[in-house]
Amino acid sequence: GGAGTSMNMNANEVIANRALELLGMEKGDYHYISPNSHVNMAQSTNDAFPTAIHIATLNALEGLLQTMGYMHDVFELKAEQFDHVIKMGRTHLQDAVPIRLGQEFKAYSRVLERDMKRIQQSRQHLYEVNMGATAVGTGLNADPEYIEAVVKHLAAISELPLVGAEDLVDATQNTDAYTEVSAALKVCMMNMSKIANDLRLMASGPRVGLAEIMLPARQPGSSIMPGKVNPVMPEVINQIAFQVIGNDHTICLASEAGQLELNVMEPVLVFNLLQSISIMNNGFRAFTDNCLKGIEANEDRLKEYVEKSVGIITAVNPHIGYEAAARVAKEAIATGQSVRELCVKNGVLSQEDLELILDPFEMTHPGIAGATLLKKN
Repeated sequence: GGAGTSMNMNANEVIANRALELLGMEKGDYHYISPNSHVNMAQSTNDAFPTAIHIATLNALEGLLQTMGYMHDVFELKAEQFDHVIKMGRTHLQDAVPIRLGQEFKAYSRVLERDMKRIQQSRQHLYEVNMGATAVGTGLNADPEYIEAVVKHLAAISELPLVGAEDLVDATQNTDAYTEVSAALKVCMMNMSKIANDLRLMASGPRVGLAEIMLPARQPGSSIMPGKVNPVMPEVINQIAFQVIGNDHTICLASEAGQLELNVMEPVLVFNLLQSISIMNNGFRAFTDNCLKGIEANEDRLKEYVEKSVGIITAVNPHIGYEAAARVAKEAIATGQSVRELCVKNGVLSQEDLELILDPFEMTHPGIAGATLLKKN
């Protein structure tokens, strides 16, 4: 049903009957302890249920953030491990200019940092709870001293810095605190799905794809094609992203559907929100342990791509001019010869000059590769 009334009433009954058991009385003897008169005293579903959502979400987010921190650290380790590995960068899926594999993984760690900050910041309104609002936020049937005391006790028990909402009517009507969290989760999964797409593309092959990196093999990839291995862990991340994005849409619709003094759609909202956090937490840990940690670079293939690429002509451009560089690029494409070979063959640059200009670290740092040659000339 709407608003979580069924869950709240059920919880009240369980608590009342358990209390009766502890007192040595018969369950259901509500003359002594009533689910409504006693357990639900000074409360309503409309303040108890949202407060429970806040606490549950905050606890779940704490676990997610810890897992994300763990994954971030592994991305950082991979960035360091691959910092010496040169590869071709691509824009529009076409050869661009060289980049280091470590720089790509560093970028992954940086976007994950921003996602962690977004999720951390999205929690701020969850610390405000509407306990004491009772039915519509006016606090009817709740003693003011109780309203003040209940939040303090909840904060102590939960070990969370909970505070009473400044405006209980507002806090009872509106659910934007949840949509804010869900939006941060959605952005995170969009970024993670992009990373997963990159890994799948770089690992494509092994013979006739890019085969720039090797992902750990985790299961047979086909029931009909022997020896086939699929990028199953990045695919898990993609599918989690689709689910979280769908959950976010449901949460948005549920939040928008509130009417007057109460949003009765909170059950579907909290179900989807907690599911998003749970599958992200589980998925990130599985992805980190079973994929990210074991990624290896195919250094020979990456070096071969750099040498074959026409994109490195960009580094030569400042030394010979755009027109001459364009002629070399066109000839390289037409003949299949490398930029390095053609520059030497046509007397454009010496082998010694090219060694400096086409040095991997020269080409992957700000500035002009081989700038000392320009000063010399």
